[in-house]
Amino acid sequence: MQLRLDALESHLAKGLAGLYVVYGDEHLLAQEACDRIRAAARAAGFSDRNVFTVERGFDWSTLLGASQSMSLFGDRQLVELRIPTGKPGKDGAEAIKTLADASNPDVLTLVTLPRLDAATQKAGWFTALADAGVALKIDPVERAQLPNWIGQRLALQQQRVVPGDEGRRALQFMAERVEGNLLAAHQEIQKLGLLYPTGVLTFEQIHDAVLNVARYDVFKLNEAMLAGDVGRLSRMLDGLRGEGEAAVLVLWAVVEEIRTLLRIKRGVAAGKPLAMLTRENRVWGPRERLIGPALSRVTESALEKALGLAARLDRQVKGLSGSTPGNRAGDPPPDPWAGLFELAMTVAAPARADKATHAAGVSPRVPAGGGRPSPAPGSARRPS
Repeated sequence: MQLRLDALESHLAKGLAGLYVVYGDEHLLAQEACDRIRAAARAAGFSDRNVFTVERGFDWSTLLGASQSMSLFGDRQLVELRIPTGKPGKDGAEAIKTLADASNPDVLTLVTLPRLDAATQKAGWFTALADAGVALKIDPVERAQLPNWIGQRLALQQQRVVPGDEGRRALQFMAERVEGNLLAAHQEIQKLGLLYPTGVLTFEQIHDAVLNVARYDVFKLNEAMLAGDVGRLSRMLDGLRGEGEAAVLVLWAVVEEIRTLLRIKRGVAAGKPLAMLTRENRVWGPRERLIGPALSRVTESALEKALGLAARLDRQVKGLSGSTPGNRAGDPPPDPWAGLFELAMTVAAPARADKATHAAGVSPRVPAGGGRPSPAPGSARRPS
């Protein structure tokens, strides 16, 4: 049985199942879900606990033996099976099926897994677990949902932001500072609970307390590009550079998104339905919601021109060529990260990118010391 994370508390209040599967890459939420299950198990008398972590050479018979036997002291026991890779192997798959089929009222089994792809979720061993017990899929908190998530977490400790624009700005500020690092968000929220009393928090209080603990994922750049969020795009490129991310990997991620947009743009022009094109190009999740506005914002010729710039940037970041003195028209900026910003801006804000490209020798730049890219001349940046 599949169960939503927000329904776990009510489910546990009604009674425990014999087997739980928690899977997903959002470690904070997965850990909290497991902690709730463990607490309910202890309250129900499962006082003994055995933990098995699947590694190379793991002996599956020890797991099966523990799941079929009583504790030495006659206590009910919680058996935890952790599979960090999400791949139990052939022997493990058979053992897991046997585990799922076993029924022992004195044993409660908790299986933890990372995020699983669609094929793995259809594998016989996983469907056996899900059919025999309760499966909890831990979905990541998307960037657009993060301010609301922070607000809900503050409410759990009897704190809230001021109403109106100032409160929304405070939540947005926190979301920007902890993006991609949910555990850090949790810690910053707890810190606010220690620093300030219950009640209303002002923007100034949050600003003074919250650190910049964001972790930027190169594969989230496409969301900022498609949304046209220039401020977030600038922060992400700045953060990736500061974290030492390879420019060639960032370039690859940006170019893949531009190629996808171009394929879909040409498909729409040929009369194909957008829904079919997004499926064919493996566009789903937040990207699927953002692809339509991005397509209406950028032209086919601009995307083709962007691929030309990308080809020159590719040679530059690999050290095969560089910009000539004077930065001739069509050359990428001398700093590759400024070129990456300019390339991403062809999708995020085509008008600004075009203006920057055609201005007299002026292009968006990332400062040599690793600072944030500057927006195109005359453009405004969102406050950080």
